[in-house]
Amino acid sequence: MSSAPRRTAVTSPAVIGVDVATASVRAVCVDGRGRVLAEAREDLPAPVRTAPGTSEQDARTWWPAVRSALRRTTAALPRGGREVTAVAVSATSGTIVPTGADGAPLGPALMYDDRRAAGLNAEAQRAGSARWDALGLSVGPTAALGRAVWCLRTYGAALSRVLHTPELIGRELTGHPVPVDWSHALKTGYDARTEQWPHEVFDALGLPPALLADVRAPATEAGTVGRRAAEATGLPEGCSVRLGMTDGCAGQIATGAVEPGRFVGVLGTTYVLKGVSEQLVRDPAGAFYSHRHPEGWWLPGGASNTGGECLAEVPPDRLPALDAAAEARGPASYVRYPLRRDGERFPFVSGPARGFRLGAPRDEADAHRAALEGVAFVERLALERIGRLGVAVRGPLHAAGGGSRSSVWTAIRATVLDRPVRVAERAETAFGAALLAATGTLHENLAASAAAMAGGGALIEPVAAERPALDDAYGRFTEELRTRGWLPDGPR
Repeated sequence: MSSAPRRTAVTSPAVIGVDVATASVRAVCVDGRGRVLAEAREDLPAPVRTAPGTSEQDARTWWPAVRSALRRTTAALPRGGREVTAVAVSATSGTIVPTGADGAPLGPALMYDDRRAAGLNAEAQRAGSARWDALGLSVGPTAALGRAVWCLRTYGAALSRVLHTPELIGRELTGHPVPVDWSHALKTGYDARTEQWPHEVFDALGLPPALLADVRAPATEAGTVGRRAAEATGLPEGCSVRLGMTDGCAGQIATGAVEPGRFVGVLGTTYVLKGVSEQLVRDPAGAFYSHRHPEGWWLPGGASNTGGECLAEVPPDRLPALDAAAEARGPASYVRYPLRRDGERFPFVSGPARGFRLGAPRDEADAHRAALEGVAFVERLALERIGRLGVAVRGPLHAAGGGSRSSVWTAIRATVLDRPVRVAERAETAFGAALLAATGTLHENLAASAAAMAGGGALIEPVAAERPALDDAYGRFTEELRTRGWLPDGPR
């Protein structure tokens, strides 16, 4: 099933960002001011599990879906696509596909959550331990590297290249092989610090480097749209094809958090903090790991097991009423760590961690409020941790994810952080890919693209009257984490 394209009458130069997600392909066309001119979506078949631990998708469906989404998007433009100067593609991190000499898939794509090569990944970790330690990682980013070795051992001499999703689409757009950006290459073992593949790991695993593409910075040109692709998509022949980034990185860029000190808190099912630092952040606990910024800085980030999942048992139609009651009530009467899973991975790493309550709710509104505050406490702890690792956080915190649509939750977060929170207007992968497409084409660099295209969004200020109570509750929260031995280096 596909969505109807959106249209506007603007005829200024434009770019298109493409998101090849797990369930669908989305194409978004925007002008140099960030105005959406047209967009379309095409569904993809659901991944299948052919055996325990496997996750596969028919990679042959990707290009037809991209082609259709682009065709429908360009058809909705006032000049039929002739105004498009560049296109960039982003996709899931760690998804790879084996291909033959003609660039066609030899078999299904191995998805980002495919676990068939766990043993090979362990070998890669051991072989590259010195490299990963130098990067400040307790676990090397090799999830897709093991799968690449599995492809070699499965397909043998028929295997010509192991491609990441954007490379497959880039070849269709340009008519020739294209490089991979260093964001999509990270989980295949690429060392963004030294800007090279881990040759000692490849040697240990018997993986020829020629099976993987050359690596370039995101937003650089990979080629131009060829005649066949132009006819199929409506893109103009010669349109620049720029390298994208993984879905998570592109989503961060879409918020405008692209310069050192700028961070975004993504409040979805779990909570994710991502930002920009001038230097590589080395976290001894392994809670943070970093992608490389297109302009050479770093993108440290971490993902908690806590987040919007704390409201999983609340019927969606009840949330507006509970939010209103929580806002009217003010700070909760008790403290809650709303972790629903076993163990925590960020902003601290603890297998024994479990959710807890210090006290009991007085009513439903009190319980709801305590859950919202608990996630905000995790966010504050995350920002304090990144500060202790040497990164100064500047300006408002950008906010994205479904939880950021709650005005009361955002106000609680701003108050707990004692920092304004700006809710991003379009924190979407395809929009972030469009900003990368605009970098070097419509705008000089990524910062200029973000400033021109990703501005705006509601700015939520802290509630001064609630600050003392929330500060006190946060102190009780962190003290309990230390008492339980989960936060040995917590702030005092």
